[in-house]
Amino acid sequence: MDTNVLRLLILAAVFGAVMLAVETIVRSIQSSRHQTTAMNRRMELIAKGFSREEVMTQLRRASTGSNLPGILGTVATKLEAGLLGAGLKLRASTLLLYLLVAAVAVFSIGCILVYTSGIALTFGRLLLVATFSAAVGFGLPFVILSRIADQRRKKLEQQFPIALDVFVRGLRAGHPISAALDLLTKEMQDPIGSEFGLVVDEVTYGSDLRDALQNMADRCGLEDMHMFVVSISVQQETGGNLAEILENLSKVIRDRAAMMMKVRALSSEGRMTALILTVLPVLTFALVFIGNAKFYLAVADDPVFIPSFVILIIWYCIGYYWIRRLIDLKV
Repeated sequence: MDTNVLRLLILAAVFGAVMLAVETIVRSIQSSRHQTTAMNRRMELIAKGFSREEVMTQLRRASTGSNLPGILGTVATKLEAGLLGAGLKLRASTLLLYLLVAAVAVFSIGCILVYTSGIALTFGRLLLVATFSAAVGFGLPFVILSRIADQRRKKLEQQFPIALDVFVRGLRAGHPISAALDLLTKEMQDPIGSEFGLVVDEVTYGSDLRDALQNMADRCGLEDMHMFVVSISVQQETGGNLAEILENLSKVIRDRAAMMMKVRALSSEGRMTALILTVLPVLTFALVFIGNAKFYLAVADDPVFIPSFVILIIWYCIGYYWIRRLIDLKV
């Protein structure tokens, strides 16, 4: 046989073997993805063999009230609501303890660094270090938590009208409410898919449907979900076409979301200005303190520094509160 023909046959065989190997690998990867990929975290846990009770334990987080008096109780309640909105199982008291430990650790490290630099630890310098520690130990985690909660809430707001449409189609197909809810747990992605899954699990373990839906609305903190719960409660008591009611509710939610987007677009300049005015002073202080701490520590012994610094912090808190009130738009 000619050498060139033999070489071509060998190359063709190698090419075919490579193509067969690649196709086999691709098919195995696709089959493994089909076996392991679930629509949401609840379905993923069930596919791994967890029971519904274990899934509820891992996913559900009940709101706990605060027994702290005065402003501490208000802060704890808001923090608890933020943790619920972010979908985190961490308790508010535990988080506050972690933040306190982090702030104390940053304060201790700051004092050690200042002392080892040959600078005396006066009251003004301790006040500066304490302010920096509070900004890093408390401020930064709260900003991250608020960001996580806002992103999850926005995704819930986007998914909820779609979930209502799926629910309405299930009702019109002749399914009862429980079966239509179970359809949402299989068709919707997280976070709303797991939330409706918790509703189905709570009803399965004996909870009333309205109570389970109300718990979901409290966890998510959406007005649209409270309207959904009220619609189902009224329909169960007075009767009526639930599919038509929820279809109208879905339209109202979409129209309100469109109006909210228009308002946010018109107020985007003001909201960006508020964000810059709120973040820039703290960010500038933290960066300058990290890069050149002596810039602040050198003037911390001045008699005017302490009252001026305290007044500055008070005015910043007042400005932050006022700006938040101005950009808190309700539609």
